[in-house]
Amino acid sequence: MKAMILAAGKGTRVRPITYTIPKPMIPILQKPVMEFLLELLRQHGFDQIMVNVSHLAEEIENYFRDGQRFGVQIAYSFEGKIDDNGKLVGEAIGSAGGMRRIQDFSPFFDDTFVVLCGDALIDLDLTEAVKWHRAKGSIATIISKSVPLEEVSSYGVVVTDEDGRVKAFQEKPSTEEALSTNINTGIYIFEPEVFKYIPSGVEYDIGSELFPKLVEIGAPFHAIPMDFEWVDIGKVPDYWRAIQGVLMGEIKNVQIPGHEVAPGIYTGLNVAVNWDKVDITGPVYIGGMTRIEDGAKIVGPAMIGPNCWICSGATVENSVIFEWSRLGPGIRLVDKLVFGRYCVDKTGATIDVQAAALDWLITDARQSPPSHTPVERQAIAELLNTSAS
Repeated sequence: MKAMILAAGKGTRVRPITYTIPKPMIPILQKPVMEFLLELLRQHGFDQIMVNVSHLAEEIENYFRDGQRFGVQIAYSFEGKIDDNGKLVGEAIGSAGGMRRIQDFSPFFDDTFVVLCGDALIDLDLTEAVKWHRAKGSIATIISKSVPLEEVSSYGVVVTDEDGRVKAFQEKPSTEEALSTNINTGIYIFEPEVFKYIPSGVEYDIGSELFPKLVEIGAPFHAIPMDFEWVDIGKVPDYWRAIQGVLMGEIKNVQIPGHEVAPGIYTGLNVAVNWDKVDITGPVYIGGMTRIEDGAKIVGPAMIGPNCWICSGATVENSVIFEWSRLGPGIRLVDKLVFGRYCVDKTGATIDVQAAALDWLITDARQSPPSHTPVERQAIAELLNTSAS
């Protein structure tokens, strides 16, 4: 069976991570989100998968290749061009436009197919969803999910009749205006007939253009609410919650990697730490080849990536630290995400530590930190701790 993963977006709401990592490659404890999607598709018999790529396309292609080691076949549709300097420049053409481009190249989608957004962790019975879709005679089906009324303002709401036929959409309505609590999860089932309603050669979106068109013409278009695990990572706070959820055991289809060296404390290979001289409270994951000096304190839920260096007196609490990060002596990070030269809080507010001259306390573990006098170090520590608290 055939499927498509939408992977062409720039992921602007997940910056700074997506400056160098495309959204489908964002790691959930060292494993890309898209890899979980491939596992789900394979589990339900979808083994021929198209992926549209654009922003940082080579990162996705170089990791997944032809899909052989994941038990599927993968091909890629690049959306963009090569500029005068020979550099790939992504120019995404919309989710529906990406589908159309593949079909125009050669009619790949010749039977019922599934389309998934590449930025969510899901645990869905796709087999049952496809069965329901076919029973309704739909040409398009949205997999929806019911959320508490107070959360509807964060999502696109799907309004249906008693038979599940889609009647309207509401984009992030207030709780008072919401006509439903069923939201669009970005999981779709289509028949090839749907291409009659997608123009060629133009940017075209599934949610904002194709679906309203199907409602307007009265096409057989349904939504099915299903109870399943769905963790969207469209924004930095969402990613934060996803990591916390995995560490707390709330996301069942993601296992914490490594070896459990103590209750709730997991490590990769060859972590350098004197367990008697550090204060670590789980749940915590520490990546391989990371050094934690005596006197450091780590309070979970927290993730420290591989090849990091946590210096003496540093505190990491409820935070996510990406690979190759060096946290200097005395730094206190609470509710922070460290990614390269950036320190981000839970709302997405970002500090460029290099531009702010704070690179003595947060830097790349592969380089020597700048030297400062004790007075300068104290001043920098106070500045960062003030901004981080």
